[in-house]
Amino acid sequence: MRPGLVIFDCDGVLVDTETAANKVLAEMVTELGLPMDYREAQRRFMGRTMETIQPMVENLTGRSLPASWADGVRARTLLEFEKGVEPIRGIENVVAALKEEGIPYCVGSSGKYAKMRVTLGKSGLLPHFEDVLFSAEDCREGKPAPDIFLYAASGMGGTPEDCVVIEDSVAGIQAARAAGMRALGFTGDPGADSEAMRSAGAELFADMAKLPMLLNIDTRELDAC
Repeated sequence: MRPGLVIFDCDGVLVDTETAANKVLAEMVTELGLPMDYREAQRRFMGRTMETIQPMVENLTGRSLPASWADGVRARTLLEFEKGVEPIRGIENVVAALKEEGIPYCVGSSGKYAKMRVTLGKSGLLPHFEDVLFSAEDCREGKPAPDIFLYAASGMGGTPEDCVVIEDSVAGIQAARAAGMRALGFTGDPGADSEAMRSAGAELFADMAKLPMLLNIDTRELDAC
């Protein structure tokens, strides 16, 4: 069945930001005395809000961090994004297909609105999404809790059973399934934890050109942008 609403995660699904973001996070954890590379940061923290990540880092390092630490990570990350952000290959064709079929879509992200506007703006995607952004900063709990996806569905007038979530993280898949939504797990990043996403309830795909077919809106493979 065709979805009544498609909810996209932002980082790693719309914009190619995961490597840069996790490198910054790994550097800042390393500065606390716990050496970490970006792949380890990605495995541990991908898809979560900084409010969720900070206590995890405190537990790992055995240090109590100031409330400003999370904002410091965000600020350093935004500086990296200001250098330039690329859209995920093929996503513009997906958006075009949704528009052509009249299927509503939106973004449901752990990231703050300011961050999304920078990354989507730098990638050229903001005009497609600027009026349909939903952030976990408006929610009580971040992913893997279902709050952000339920919030996005409510804001778009959708019902969970009619929604499809496009995610690239285990926490995001868990959140989508907890919300009672179909979850499609994008595994285009070589560091994607495919087995964990599958175990969490995702249907996996590695190429955005396949997504319209999975959404039952196009039986053709679209040429990637």
